[in-house]
Amino acid sequence: MNEGMEFAFHGGIAAIGAGLAAVGAGIGIGKIGGSAVEAIARQPEAYNKIQTTMIIAAALVEGVALFGVVVAMLQA
Repeated sequence: MNEGMEFAFHGGIAAIGAGLAAVGAGIGIGKIGGSAVEAIARQPEAYNKIQTTMIIAAALVEGVALFGVVVAMLQA
């Protein structure tokens, strides 16, 4: 395999890895948001605690996704 084809192959694999990391983060944040809305609907008085926990969890998911994208791009 020549160098141009090898670089394109690795770049494509890295793009797929980055895309999977982004999709995983989207699914995770969607589940967090949906669960938070359900919890607030059940216990409106716990809104502040639920919101704080939701924001922390979403930030952690985003951090892991960003880490996944960076690692995928470094592999290219």
